[in-house]
Amino acid sequence: MSKVILITGATKGFGKIWAEAFLKRGDRVVAAGRNSEALQELKKQYGDLVLPIQLDVNDRKAAFEAVNKAKEHFGRIDVLINNAGYGLFGAVEETSEEEARNQMETNFFGVLWLSQAVLPIMREQKSGHIIQVSSFLGLITLPVLGLYNASKFAVEGLSETLASEVKGFGINVSLVEPNGYTTDWSGESAFQTKSMSVYDPVKAGFNEAVATPGIFGNPEATAPVILKLVDAAEPPLRLLLGSFAYPAVTKVYEERLQSFAEWKTVSDEAHGA
Repeated sequence: MSKVILITGATKGFGKIWAEAFLKRGDRVVAAGRNSEALQELKKQYGDLVLPIQLDVNDRKAAFEAVNKAKEHFGRIDVLINNAGYGLFGAVEETSEEEARNQMETNFFGVLWLSQAVLPIMREQKSGHIIQVSSFLGLITLPVLGLYNASKFAVEGLSETLASEVKGFGINVSLVEPNGYTTDWSGESAFQTKSMSVYDPVKAGFNEAVATPGIFGNPEATAPVILKLVDAAEPPLRLLLGSFAYPAVTKVYEERLQSFAEWKTVSDEAHGA
């Protein structure tokens, strides 16, 4: 049985790849994005299977209107994929207020608004699946991506909480956590802070690390994985994407557990009598 899937950021990168994967197998897709021309290209190719909606996820009212339009058009929404987002590159000290707020508006608040908007529909249906495109940088951090890291950590906390609140309504929540991929996330879609030379060595170290051969995955390879996630009877809360994410995350978590254990006596003292 075909599903109705609303996906944001559907004009390029993961969003476009996944939207086309759903459409090719006969699902109906509400393709949302800022570039209306790119959305029309999907419409021309897939016809009535696509409902294109121009949407800035920063606009809460527009997010609710888009979700209601999708419900009116297809009669239901089975899956929401919150994919819209971008990377802000630069040291924390370099980041302006506007840059910081814009990063959180898109990467965090956009996720919140769409999730809130779709919940009444999914509760009424007694079914649904909300998929949040986070990052392995929502679990660990890298330098010069402080605000991006923070936005994804926020998405992780929000979504884990949401999962516990809506499970009883028949709604599943999944966090997709990719490592780096060869999309334009770090290219045309990225934003850069105004550089301070004192951080040049830190940035050089970062650039050297991401130059590791094979570190970036092939985005096309994620399409069948997302189909499996959507079709799973019991989807996981978290799904790492890419071969570099798992070892990176487990290494950091092992170090955290060791540090907690080393300081456990002090932690217990802090509880009081």
